[in-house]
Amino acid sequence: MGRISFSCLFPASWHFSLPSQVLPRLLIPSLRQLKENHFHRHLARVTDVDATDTSNPNLNYGLVVDCGSSGSRVFVYCWPRHNGNPHELLDIQQMRDQHRKPVVMKIKPGISELAKTPEKASDYIYPLLSFAAQHIPKNKHQETPLYILCTAGMRILPESQQEALLEDLRTDIPVHFNFLFSDSHVEVISGKQEGVYAWIGINFVLGRFNHVHNDGEAVVEVHVPGNDQQEAMVRKRTAGVLDMGGVSTQIAYEVPKTVSFASPQQEEVAKNLLAEFNLGCDAHRTEHVYRVYVSTFLGFGGNAARQRYEESLLRNTATRNKLLDQHIGETAESPLLDPCLPTDLQDEVGPSTQKLHLRGTGDFDLCRQILQPFLNRTDETQTSLSGIYQPAIDYSNSQFYGFSEFYYCTEDVLRMGGDYNASKYARAAKSYCSTQWRTLRERFDSGLYASHADLHRLKYQCFKSAWMYEVLHSGFSFPPNYKNLKTALLVYDKEVQWTLGAILYRTRFLPLRDIQQESLKGAHSHWRHNFSFFNNHYLFLACFFIVLLSIMLYLLRLRRIHRRAAQRCTPSSVPWLEEGLGSPTLPINL
Repeated sequence: MGRISFSCLFPASWHFSLPSQVLPRLLIPSLRQLKENHFHRHLARVTDVDATDTSNPNLNYGLVVDCGSSGSRVFVYCWPRHNGNPHELLDIQQMRDQHRKPVVMKIKPGISELAKTPEKASDYIYPLLSFAAQHIPKNKHQETPLYILCTAGMRILPESQQEALLEDLRTDIPVHFNFLFSDSHVEVISGKQEGVYAWIGINFVLGRFNHVHNDGEAVVEVHVPGNDQQEAMVRKRTAGVLDMGGVSTQIAYEVPKTVSFASPQQEEVAKNLLAEFNLGCDAHRTEHVYRVYVSTFLGFGGNAARQRYEESLLRNTATRNKLLDQHIGETAESPLLDPCLPTDLQDEVGPSTQKLHLRGTGDFDLCRQILQPFLNRTDETQTSLSGIYQPAIDYSNSQFYGFSEFYYCTEDVLRMGGDYNASKYARAAKSYCSTQWRTLRERFDSGLYASHADLHRLKYQCFKSAWMYEVLHSGFSFPPNYKNLKTALLVYDKEVQWTLGAILYRTRFLPLRDIQQESLKGAHSHWRHNFSFFNNHYLFLACFFIVLLSIMLYLLRLRRIHRRAAQRCTPSSVPWLEEGLGSPTLPINL
């Protein structure tokens, strides 16, 4: 399969937390939202707000700068020393300051605004890095990895302008900061990478990469990519992610089994949508190898879809009026009836020169029917929105989380956030659409809806409810009886950013370094133990042999000296002793 290369827009974050007004309902067992004990346990991980102990010498740090289209943010992460188990990932968490707030800083505008003055890129990023440097102990700076990852805004720039901005960062940052930073640590990432990182972050928070599963926890059989000969492994089931923003809709999920394709063309397209990667620290181990499908659909967000729908109304109404010589929608007295607006709501769309007056009829089922052509479905198998390839989903053994509009549509007005039930949702949406606009306004003024719901939400809730339903069930082909979709809300101080997945992936080899260091220490300790053992049992014996050998050598030498002395004392060598002669005259030198 192809590596991460598909370029598209992806959401800045997928979030996994709930608003304060919803939390009390979580405590009531009879309600439907998020009841499982293991889910509450993972939710607690997200809402953990303890301040980071910077005095802990075993704490490591990492920085990720998200250079988005509207601004840039720096995120500071921390993690304790790896426990040495190669089966486990680093326990990375977002750093929190002494006030228990996440260490995050944002600046505006986006770095892409400097396309014509790339020499200012490092000055632009300096406040973010300076802020992060103040929160990380100085003695940890040189071992703290820094990643600067640019997303949507930079992708649309010409490659030459991208490279000029990145080169300025590569050159100047090492001059002013002592972080662990190399040329490869700054880059423009694709939408596919961003989507994979977001999927990693969500599943890490959910604890799905911890393969020690308890009884009752959902598991899935996985065929490891690139190793068809190996038997399938069983591990925890990961969660898929659905996100509908204002402009685009995204889907990401693991494909646990080998995929097949309807045609060679479909296989070629699939290479750009499937990412295969290893989250583990050892490339030879396959327990953390994943195959993930990621796709983004521009124009399929809630607001963009409404805009496309209104443009269609303008175009079709103008054509019909011209053909039939009618004036429908030209005045408030003769409005165009819109089934996707609440009953009797009056609205105006289009430019000032071509205003179209609408009046809602609140027909949820008819609205769904009218919206189906906007999905751009095709008859080709294994496809979704706009005929894009989508690998089969095992709906009987899968789980998905819906974010952004998937949550707003279910919770803001309908108050059904959490566990998704298609039939109950459709009934509630149908009831809302058919309610008189005057009544909806009265309920809004009485505070019966979510605190962040506004009049814009009330006006277009009927349309967005129908659009979300059709995207989910007709676009992505989720069956109406699917029971494993949960919706969750974006809360800025408890968000799960794609940057978490990025640092998890990019620091995946750090545990291997720690394990190797521990192995070296263990080997050194083992050598010292053996040497001590040798000393205790053999040192005396060795010394004894050395002393014995020295004595033997000394005796041999002494014996040799004695023999030479005996030879000098023979009769032929000293005749004057026998003859009684005087001793020979010895020369004396003064």
